[in-house]
Amino acid sequence: MQNEILWFILLFVNFFLICGVYKLFGKLGLFMYIPIASIITNIQVVVTLDLFSMSVTLGNITYASTFLITDILSEYYSKKDARVAVIIGFCSIIIGTLLMYIVTFMIPDEAGAQMFENIKSIFSIQPRIVFASITTYLISQNVDISLFKFFKDKFPSRKYLWLRNNGSTMLSQILDNVLFNFMAFLGVFPISLIIEIVISTYVLKFIVSLLDTPFIYFAGKIKNSKPLIDV
Repeated sequence: MQNEILWFILLFVNFFLICGVYKLFGKLGLFMYIPIASIITNIQVVVTLDLFSMSVTLGNITYASTFLITDILSEYYSKKDARVAVIIGFCSIIIGTLLMYIVTFMIPDEAGAQMFENIKSIFSIQPRIVFASITTYLISQNVDISLFKFFKDKFPSRKYLWLRNNGSTMLSQILDNVLFNFMAFLGVFPISLIIEIVISTYVLKFIVSLLDTPFIYFAGKIKNSKPLIDV
């Protein structure tokens, strides 16, 4: 149960941190959180673990949080702001990976050799992960934004915010899951394991999407208050 307990702790810490930076910096805080989540996701996703008796990859919480952020921006600001956030995430993944990938070709001294091998084991396989990530990230995030706008046009009332939030995220995550896992892990993991990861990861992201609903409503209250740090 340790993994499951920590997973829920990570989930709620992540959502409260998003609300926290939003309260501190306003819209800028949301833009700030996007590259953090994007970079961390691409580090965590190379690790698989058993969770709820399923084989899953790490990073599903931090990645799903980027959909919450773009939904907040779409709901309370504009579709353009949401797309700007996607571009920021896209650039941060490329820049972060490029800088760390170059480091893997350096030669460490004796004292740093073990730590260097740990770093290299993560970032030496990143190019394929990043290619899969940025491709599916751009596709699924833009699909999510378009779906959110579609639901908002069809159901503009605030009482349907839960539908806009969950409908757009849950549908776009199906596409994201299938594309990313096959692009990233085909030939690395057996097909049966990839399919298991696709299903299990989607189940977890489905849960994350449901549990982030109160936070998008809470974000509306934050928007109506002044940021603690005016920048």
